[in-house]
Amino acid sequence: MELDEYLLALRKRWFVIAVLAVVGGALAWAYAQSITPAYRASASVFASVTEAESAGELVQGSTFVQNSVTSFARLASMPAVLDPVIDELDLDTTAKDLSKRVTADNPLNTVVLEISTTDPDPQVAATISNAVARQLAVTVQSLSPRTQAGESAIQLTMVAPAVAPAVPFQPNTRFLTASGAAAGAVLGVALALLLTVLDTRLRTRSDVEKVSGLPVLGTIVRTRSARAAYTTVRTEPGTPRAEAFRRLQVNLQYLETGRRLRTIVVTSAMAREGKTSTSVNLASAVAEKGARVLLVDGDLRMPAIAEALGLEGGAGLTTVLIGRARLDDVVQTWGLPNLHVLTAGDRPPNPSQLLDSPAMHTLLEEAARDYDLVVIDAAPVLPVVDATLLGRRSDGVLLVTRLRSTRRQHLRGALAALERVGATCLGLVATNWTDDGTGATYGNAFPGTPVHRRGTRRGSAVRRRATAQPAPRTADDDQVLAAPTAGRAARGPVSTTTDEADDERATDAVSQPPGPAGEVMTRRASETPASDAASGPHAAALHDEAPHDEAPVDRSAAIPEHDSRASDSPEHPPAGATEGLHGPHGSDVRPAATDAATDAVRASGAR
Repeated sequence: MELDEYLLALRKRWFVIAVLAVVGGALAWAYAQSITPAYRASASVFASVTEAESAGELVQGSTFVQNSVTSFARLASMPAVLDPVIDELDLDTTAKDLSKRVTADNPLNTVVLEISTTDPDPQVAATISNAVARQLAVTVQSLSPRTQAGESAIQLTMVAPAVAPAVPFQPNTRFLTASGAAAGAVLGVALALLLTVLDTRLRTRSDVEKVSGLPVLGTIVRTRSARAAYTTVRTEPGTPRAEAFRRLQVNLQYLETGRRLRTIVVTSAMAREGKTSTSVNLASAVAEKGARVLLVDGDLRMPAIAEALGLEGGAGLTTVLIGRARLDDVVQTWGLPNLHVLTAGDRPPNPSQLLDSPAMHTLLEEAARDYDLVVIDAAPVLPVVDATLLGRRSDGVLLVTRLRSTRRQHLRGALAALERVGATCLGLVATNWTDDGTGATYGNAFPGTPVHRRGTRRGSAVRRRATAQPAPRTADDDQVLAAPTAGRAARGPVSTTTDEADDERATDAVSQPPGPAGEVMTRRASETPASDAASGPHAAALHDEAPHDEAPVDRSAAIPEHDSRASDSPEHPPAGATEGLHGPHGSDVRPAATDAATDAVRASGAR
């Protein structure tokens, strides 16, 4: 670990350090309160020579006293001094016990003795110190050499009697509390570093890249709503989470793999890491660029796409694999006309055999021909073998990793499993990322496009709830429709429909951004069916290419519902319809379709 990693570990586990520091300080404070307070009283004694007839004798005497003071300090705690003190003060103790409470210190280069006594009673401490000082002077006089006059050569004089202290010298509550808090903080730092070393979960993007050796193509912001997690790109297009999926789509688009990506498998090492939500939102991000996308629920053990998107899940991938239906019969449209979903269908008893069957290989080849991109949501890699079987037949695998959940050994195991079967891992997607402010919304976020939860089968038409009659065209409308293309672009699309529901559908359809030319995953215009071209995001552009000398076309009725690939056609084409561009019925698809026309379209299997 490097220095910045150590600092990051301490920052992440600051709460542990703070708690241990508080606990250490509290325990030290409690210990200080349990200690009986003790007071210390000190008396100062000065040692000197009694007499000297000359300066030389005085110097010699002073040297002798200074050398003897250390011995006097030891003498102060001996029974020769303490026994008389005990008798004088009538203390209920022994000389041995009293010696533990009495100390005598000699400051350096001085002939002063500091006699100190500790006792729970401050007055008793002062009394004992003064008594020991007096008795020490008597004992020294009896033990020191004598002068010619028969007197003691050394004399001890009390220069500072002991006074009862007002504050106990122990316990030092502040010092003990601070020491306990510091010890707890040190223990917290050690514990935080130990947890960092032992914790195998991937917490940052750099951890994922360091363990895998592959780039992180997308960092997905976490969300608290489980339902909104699957439809973020459609329902919350202006949020940082939606922009993260668009960034993932761009990174995949310009990823240099040596070949064009047609089929991508999205999986994870373990369950509950965000693979399904990543699959759905990635498919939505690619589809809103104008490409034809097929989203396949390849998790036959725990399918989730049908329930998450509100689609019918009774018939799907398993139905096609066992030969009971074709791909076109069970594909459903969701969100956009060019976004198709193939649910899992009924759960089979042998999912791995079905996914590795020739029928699955044929299905993927057919889907790769008909669609610009096929996104397969596969089961986790480590629990089952399904994802490795699909990864071997695809152009690449996206491995989803959930930050603060996926462990290092799980990621290494998943990558090793994919490598053993020859699957190409394009990169990783890190989910559950906490936005640090870099994903803040830039500019005014455009409102979410309403999503029709219920999809429709391909080849079926959606019956409109109400017949919308176009409002009479005014002179301003004729002027706008007759104006050059540049003028119309400046003014924006004009709607003459007065029904509020039609206005909302018109806004939804017009707001779909067309796919830019030159996109890696965008099909050629010649490969797109005519019905899709007339009802897709390029419909407005095709109308602008009509000759200006023909009759104006009512635009408000030409906007289909964006959640269905079928369009209701009128019995007669409107004036000015161009059969060469939009088919035999022209570009004006009116909402006032009769039931007979609807049934005819449904029976014909038109998209």
